[in-house]
Parts: sequence; structure tokens; C-alpha cells
Amino acid sequence: MKMNPLGRTGIKVSELCLGTMTFGTQTPQDEAHAQIDRALAAGVNFVDTAEMYPVNPVSAETIGDSERIIGNWNEKTGRRSDYILATKHSGEGMKHARDGAPISSKTIAPAVEASLKRLKTDYIDLYQFHWPNRGSYMFRQNWTYDPSGQNREEVLANMEDCLEALQREVERGTIRAFGLSNESAWGTAQWLRIAETRGWPRVASIQNEYSLLCRMYDTDLAELSVNEDVGLMAFSPLGTGLLTGKYQDGAVPEGSRKSINPELGGRHSPRVYDAVAAYLEIARRHALDPVHMALAWCRTRPFMASAIFGATHLPQLEHLLQSVDVELSQEVLDEINAAHRAHPMPY
Repeated sequence: MKMNPLGRTGIKVSELCLGTMTFGTQTPQDEAHAQIDRALAAGVNFVDTAEMYPVNPVSAETIGDSERIIGNWNEKTGRRSDYILATKHSGEGMKHARDGAPISSKTIAPAVEASLKRLKTDYIDLYQFHWPNRGSYMFRQNWTYDPSGQNREEVLANMEDCLEALQREVERGTIRAFGLSNESAWGTAQWLRIAETRGWPRVASIQNEYSLLCRMYDTDLAELSVNEDVGLMAFSPLGTGLLTGKYQDGAVPEGSRKSINPELGGRHSPRVYDAVAAYLEIARRHALDPVHMALAWCRTRPFMASAIFGATHLPQLEHLLQSVDVELSQEVLDEINAAHRAHPMPY
């Protein structure tokens, strides 16, 4: 398992990251603990969660359960120091957390304390803002998102307020590094500028959606990443399972995400299955497992810190872990680029 730098923090993270958003709904605690054990045994040293997890669905009854399950593992095993733990502060509008209050200096300390309690730890390695208060281009909002109504001075003042609060957490020893999620190039540049001017926590990573089917990161954010040492933590690198091929021809496997969320968060579209078919054909032609091809492709990207995978069950985890042994030829990479040009932004 290759290790990559987490920004300029000096922390090294594995090229694959165990995602936990099903812990507490589709994945019960015993299975979740077995997944953490197996991932660490395979060389994964990075686990990502969030205060609002689990999802599919998000509910007032289960919010925080993913952190609690990880916390129970920490307590049971005493192995908290064996891995890098990342969690997230929900952005404005999450009604089950602080009645949807925006991220600010008023919310950060209480949110950190609540996560520490659930995680049964005294520090968080990477503390991320789950989405910007001002909104985001992510989750298919790029088709309609309009930033013209933003108040620049208020946005920047809020960033300063939040970074100063994060600095207090660093001084208290509760967080080691700061990351963003569902963020834009302009937003990230402002967080970086303010942090460097004031000596406050510098952005180490951005957790945005990225896969063969969703390559919005390849333009301005890619340039920012490589020049500013801000690595991408790619979520949904398998396109919520679309790239496995299991949803082709109208199939909806029992217990799959599509059986719970038929629209797959807006990814179900008339064009996406043709795009998937193109990638499945490349994998077939080169005798590659499509799951391994999709994850191995993520590793080739120059801005990649870690690709976050989720597994409902342990056999899926075992299958995903084998991707680190796969290297893609230039011929495969060229065919992938051709497929992307033929099927851009399929959802």
C-alpha cells in the first residue's frame, strides 16, 4: 500500500481510505469492526467519517452512529494510534445537526467535542468542513449553482472566524490538520490565502467527488492541488457502484444503494449507462476487473492523496483492496481518456 503526503502536514496516508458512511445502517457494528480490522491489516491507515453519518438515509435517529461505532472499536482495541482518523463538521442546512446552523466559531468547538466523545478519542487527525456555508457545485448542483448572490466580504469574514477557531483547537491538541470537502477552486484559494497570512491551519486536503464518471476536479482544482500541495480525497471513486456494472440493463441488486436510493443522488441518468458500458468494455478488452481499473486509475492522478472506498460487506472490501496490485498500461489510460471525451459529465 503506497503512502501519500497529506498536504504539508507531514502526515502520510494510504492511497486507499476506508469510508464509513454505511456504518450503522447497511453495515452493523460487528461487520464494521471487522472491516476496520481487515483494512488496517491490508495496509490502509486512513479512515474517514462524519458527524452526520450514516447516510442512505440520513436521519435524526442514526446521526452520529458511524462515529460511535468507530469509537467503540477504538475503545475495544486500544489501537487509536494505529491509523489516521478524519471526520467532518456539517455545513449550513443540516437540520439534524445544530438545527442547520452555518459553520462558525460558535459551532466548531462544540462540534469537535461531540465528535471526540463519540469517537472515544482525544484528537482528530483531519478535521474537515463537509460543505461550504455558501453552497457548492457538488452533488449535481453544478448545473444550476449561481454564485452571483454571494457577499464576498461576509464569506471571507466567516473564513477568518472559522480559521481562528480551528487554530484554538490545534493549540488545544484536539485536531492535527484541516481539510475541506465539496469545495471550489476559489474557495480553497481563499482558505489558503487567509491561513498563510494569519498563520492559522492550512488546508491539507479537499474531499470532492471524483471518478471516471465525474471529473470536474480535472481543471482548476487540479492545478490548485499540484501547486499548493492540497491533495484530493476522492469520494465515490466507483460512481456509487455504477462502475462495477451491477446496475446495467436496469438491474437493481437487493440491498444495493440503488435499492435504497433509486436516483443514486442524481447520478441515475439516460446517459450514464452508456458511459459505464464504455468503461466496462475497456476493462473486458484488457482482462481487467472494472472495480480494480477504476481505483487503479485514481492512483494515476497527480493530485490524488487517497481514494475513499465504502463496502457494505466484508467480501466487497476484500475485492476492493486487491486494486492496489493493478497497474494500468498507457494503452488503457489512452482508451479511458477517449471514453471520457465521448461521454463527458454523464450526470
